[in-house]
Amino acid sequence: MIRFLIKGMLRDHHRSLFPIIVVAFGVLLTTIVYSFIDGDMNDLIDSNARFDTGHLKITTRAYDNLASQMPNDLALTGLEKLMQSLNNEYPGYDWTARIKFVGLLDMPDENGETKAQNPVFGLAVDLFSKRSNEKERLNLGKSIVRGKVPEKPGEILISDELAKKMDTDIGHSVTLLSTNSSGAMAVQNFIVCGTVRFGITVMDRGAMITDLSDMQYALDMPNGAGEILGFNKSKFYLPADAEKIRINFNSKFINSDDQFSPIMLTLGDQNGLSEYLQYAYLIGFLIVGIFLLAMSIVLLNTGLMSGIRRYGEVGVRLALGEAKDRIYKSILYESIFIGITGSVIGTALGLAITWYLQEYGIDISETLRNSSIMMPNLIRAKISFTSFYIGFIPGLLATTIGTTFSGIQIFKRQTASLFKELEV
Repeated sequence: MIRFLIKGMLRDHHRSLFPIIVVAFGVLLTTIVYSFIDGDMNDLIDSNARFDTGHLKITTRAYDNLASQMPNDLALTGLEKLMQSLNNEYPGYDWTARIKFVGLLDMPDENGETKAQNPVFGLAVDLFSKRSNEKERLNLGKSIVRGKVPEKPGEILISDELAKKMDTDIGHSVTLLSTNSSGAMAVQNFIVCGTVRFGITVMDRGAMITDLSDMQYALDMPNGAGEILGFNKSKFYLPADAEKIRINFNSKFINSDDQFSPIMLTLGDQNGLSEYLQYAYLIGFLIVGIFLLAMSIVLLNTGLMSGIRRYGEVGVRLALGEAKDRIYKSILYESIFIGITGSVIGTALGLAITWYLQEYGIDISETLRNSSIMMPNLIRAKISFTSFYIGFIPGLLATTIGTTFSGIQIFKRQTASLFKELEV
């Protein structure tokens, strides 16, 4: 019987083509909207984690209170011992030390006089250790525009935009003017070995990447660092797991009055990300929820209209003696077939468009030009497991429910009145 019904729908386009198109379009939009919002949120979390917050972060209590000023005079000391302890107690995380700093980058001319100067935001990471994953985490290899990644002490990377602004090139010597851990002026020479473009406006304006040991020497911070970041080895931020580790770590120093005692923060504890993400997820949930409801109503209406338009056909079939329950089941089977077919087509097209948005994204760099938010210039969608079935909620359920309600009218129709309708 099902095979017979499918053949009938394929031969009669009025019964199947338009409903399938409507279902496919609704499912396509649902899949794209959900994947786009999900991708945007994941990109925001990933960018902040990799460049700023980590999934977990350890600093001193004093440093945390003034974190926006990058006070390296309040940085962590006894770094090696603390790192060893973290690796032993929390092996599920990859722990790495970093130093953030600001300063003035000076480029001399052939006579040693200042040719150009520009403020820089610096990030010192472990580039040379074999156990370090910082090159991959910061995606330095793919971010290189010119030159190469530092291979020896004294080499640095600067943003390509900064290099053009200062009219400097690979191999040129530059001088960093900053403040060391004692509050005195720090002056250190470096060689520009490459330029990078991260695709994050805040970093691309004037970033400088150097090895951790170079900055420990330049800022007089032996065995010290501004912060230690922890990254879940699964590469995903798991809020519940991170919170459990934070509570466990901080409980060891809860009664400490020492401003230099360490404190652990989760990603959500930093930069107002917890409130922002909750707000963003709420807005995303409302958008997807409202969209799902709207698509469900449209497709429910499609199912209702499809059933109502076929009352004449139903009347003829009843007049010929066909049982009401048999007619009801056949119409219901047809709606299920239409819902599944339209959902499959819509999901496939939606995933294809989502893949394009995932690979190429939408450029919003102009809107972020004056922003300090750690957010990528390209907004990308993300294909997740949910993307494969989210469209079936309105596509299959709403269509089937619409037909179910419209089909109930079949049982209310009296055979005696059908002849009057057929005469008309």
